[in-house]
Amino acid sequence: MLPSDDDVAAQMMMLRHLSSRRTVLGGLVAAATCGCANGQPVADALTAETSPDPVFSPSGPDAEFYGVADGFPIPSPAQARVQGNPFHPKYRVGAFSHFDELFPTRSIKHADTPWMFKREAADIHYSYGGRQSSIAEYLSRNPITGLLIAKDDRILVEHYQYGRTDRDRLLSQSMVKSIVGMLIGIAVSEGAVKSVADAAETYVPGFKGTEYGKTPIRDLLHMSSGVEFGEERNGGSDLNRLWRDMVARPASKGTIESLIQFNHRIAPPGTRHSYASIEPDVLGMVLHSAVNQSLSEYLRERVWEPIGAEASANWLLDAQDFEVAHFGFNAVLRDYARLGRLLAHGGAWEDKQIVPAQWVLDATTVKPTDSYLAPDKAMPMFGYGYLLWLLPAPRRQFAMVGSWGQRLCVDPASKLVMVQAALDDTPEVWGLWRMLAKQFE
Repeated sequence: MLPSDDDVAAQMMMLRHLSSRRTVLGGLVAAATCGCANGQPVADALTAETSPDPVFSPSGPDAEFYGVADGFPIPSPAQARVQGNPFHPKYRVGAFSHFDELFPTRSIKHADTPWMFKREAADIHYSYGGRQSSIAEYLSRNPITGLLIAKDDRILVEHYQYGRTDRDRLLSQSMVKSIVGMLIGIAVSEGAVKSVADAAETYVPGFKGTEYGKTPIRDLLHMSSGVEFGEERNGGSDLNRLWRDMVARPASKGTIESLIQFNHRIAPPGTRHSYASIEPDVLGMVLHSAVNQSLSEYLRERVWEPIGAEASANWLLDAQDFEVAHFGFNAVLRDYARLGRLLAHGGAWEDKQIVPAQWVLDATTVKPTDSYLAPDKAMPMFGYGYLLWLLPAPRRQFAMVGSWGQRLCVDPASKLVMVQAALDDTPEVWGLWRMLAKQFE
């Protein structure tokens, strides 16, 4: 079973990039309006609670803390460079929904013919803190900018807070790592990557002779390279160093040089999981070299167009104009939900297999020989697949996870998908997901 709310609250303190959480309290979300995509209001909050149409609120819990008095301001690019992620709370709403105005990104064009969700009302209630709760109450307690719940091709719930709408591209944080894993699977199916047993240096000459270069692709997907990278050490110094050298402009090093400077092996590959954002970046360079395309172009052709993405996305570029594979993807909430639906169907979309079904299964299952990746062994409570978090549930469930509360949860058995965009980590999300999965099993 998924952990209790109290357990999660304690364990989430150990996860990457977790801020000192600010407790968010309050009553029901005020001033909620409901309507279709054009934001036309309807009568009252009761309709908003049960309607499958998008619900928009100009405010949210602790709105003063998050900058409502200043209209949820967007930091200037200069401020963004100085502050860095996650930004001062006053700027998070603006930065997390206008990231492409702060840093260079590459656009991923929307599908020529968008595929559209249907909508269906659902009465969702769950237990929290020993009493019955609701979606409106969940939103009143947590700094959520967007929440979408879908069952297969039908949206059940779609809410936005802090003045955000269904047209805002919301920042993925680390959820993009899972997208990179999907693209590797497609490249393997097409023969561009011959095998996940291949070492990274097979595809990137600049990796030759380095520890990351010698690491098999499969172990990079599992974040079990054995190469030392201190995600949280000394206040995230290694991650900050990688950002400075690889992403910040002008960079003091190139992309390859920034990656291979971390070259101390402390464990054999494939023996222990250690969350390290650098490993998707290594895979990103492998993918770029193998397919001879930018990651954005490859995603657009192989995934974004086939799933009928309704809006263009964008992806953060490093100082050499390579996509940053561990951070910086931005998309509208319904397009994240389309990615979740793709995974819920084992990589198939309608009658077309986009990501190999076996790859999706391998990416979300722990083999007996890889017991170190199982829930509560890879990480407290959670397991780890191919750049996907494995949930401790009675059946196969998994999630894309990004810091500061970004979540995309998938239950293949019921085809249930939940997408959340947020301003801070929200341990309660796991309790909500647990009850949703039980309700719709």
